[in-house]
Amino acid sequence: MDKSKKERLNKYLAACGICSRRDADKLIEEGRVTINGMPAAIGSVVSDMDTITVNGKTIEGKNKKVILAYYKQIGVTCTERDRHAEKKISDQLQFPVRLTYAGRLDKDSEGLLVMTNDGMLINAMMKAANRHEKEYVVKVDKEITQGFLKAMAGGVYLEELNITTRPCHIEKQGKYTFRIILTQGVNRQIRRMAKTLGYEVKGIKRTRVVNIELANLKPGEYRIIQGEELQQLYEACGIHDEEVGKLGFESI
Repeated sequence: MDKSKKERLNKYLAACGICSRRDADKLIEEGRVTINGMPAAIGSVVSDMDTITVNGKTIEGKNKKVILAYYKQIGVTCTERDRHAEKKISDQLQFPVRLTYAGRLDKDSEGLLVMTNDGMLINAMMKAANRHEKEYVVKVDKEITQGFLKAMAGGVYLEELNITTRPCHIEKQGKYTFRIILTQGVNRQIRRMAKTLGYEVKGIKRTRVVNIELANLKPGEYRIIQGEELQQLYEACGIHDEEVGKLGFESI
């Protein structure tokens, strides 16, 4: 890779995950960006050979990948710019690098989000054909029956979408709770499936995505995914890169 390849500063900052190109231009106009110790200007071109700071902090470089496991709280919307959202994921997760979620959770659900600035990983995790597993613990409004479990496991026809969900693994955990593993990402899928069978979902917590687990995280907390866990994630997503083991921050 040619580290001396030049590109526009706003594009570079966006690629580093700092902000969007539009927001990068604002930072530059406000004098909050420097290149090799000098104030940056709109239209400046840079490369990985340059020392770039934003608000006095040196940028690691656009090829530095970060992958986090984050516990999204109920009431937080997976969006960055929706002005009508009371709590946006971009405001709740305070991290030095701009990250995007690889698979959203609806506002009323909680649990694991994989957050990253690696576009290749996001695309691989979001591709429906890859059938990556996502595991949830769900609470409903009435007692769970064997008939309900069997119907959910076999696939449920969703009339409003004119699709039948893929067969899935499901098991009862309590009188009103069950664990389910899905391999597709239909919008509000679990809620739609349960409603079709006469149940109302009262709570959803996602506990696993591929090999990444929520583990002991508390709402609003995150942990950096690295080492063997990171290697396994990339391999499961079909990404084989000799640099995978070096990805992610050692500490923040």
